[in-house]
Amino acid sequence: MIDAASIMILGIVIIFIGFIIILLAVAKTMRGGKVEAGGVVIVGPIPIVFGTSARATKMVLILAIALTILAIILFILPLLVTRSYWG
Repeated sequence: MIDAASIMILGIVIIFIGFIIILLAVAKTMRGGKVEAGGVVIVGPIPIVFGTSARATKMVLILAIALTILAIILFILPLLVTRSYWG
């Protein structure tokens, strides 16, 4: 079973992975590489996507769609599990 300590360790690992990604991006910028950025704000079911280039915007849009699908699955999954449990 998953306990609180495992979830906390997973969260810390994800944070460190984020730090490593940021450090790699900074290192790429210092070597003269091109930096692109993008973001998404989800208001209800509507994603608002922005970016510095078409490529970054497209990548963020794909990520937003994938995360929205994952969120829907995670919201519905407990309902399906409890429904099958209670018969």
